[in-house]
Amino acid sequence: MKAIKLRIWLLMHGAKLLALMVVGMIPSHMVRNFLYKFFGMKIGKKALVYGGAEIRRPEWIVIGEGSIVGNRAILDGRLGINIGKNVNISTGVWIWTVQHNYKDPKFGDVGGAVNIGDHAWISCRSIILPGVTIGEGAVVAAGSTVTKDVAPYTVVGGVPAKRIADRPHNIDYKLGDAFAIPFI
Repeated sequence: MKAIKLRIWLLMHGAKLLALMVVGMIPSHMVRNFLYKFFGMKIGKKALVYGGAEIRRPEWIVIGEGSIVGNRAILDGRLGINIGKNVNISTGVWIWTVQHNYKDPKFGDVGGAVNIGDHAWISCRSIILPGVTIGEGAVVAAGSTVTKDVAPYTVVGGVPAKRIADRPHNIDYKLGDAFAIPFI
């Protein structure tokens, strides 16, 4: 009986993963957002998930109003991702919530939710590792690997990411307004 239940679970899980891959290729922001919401993702007004994004466990992902997720991004929502308002997640960004524990003799998993504050910018091809919090207005430079929390209005870069500058606190933009084209 256990084996049958496992096979059914694997079949259903596999079908869901395949469906989410197909959703990521649909050439319409409105349709993609509708289907991601159908799968349980919470997406704020004027938020966009660009085509080619890979979404894992959408029911544990929250994307705030006006935020943008670029193409070919990976959002691993297995332990939760909370993205604030007017956040720019650029092309090819990977956000992980689970990874292997190299200290575990059985190579088990460790992780935690990732939280990204309002007006943060995660630049292209950056990697955010499990349990990290990116503060409000913070910037992660292109190609960085973030292993630790990033303070608000701090610019970090490198592998592993380290503080390289501060960002002004007078941020006043709304990303979703610029991209709110209803037919794509």
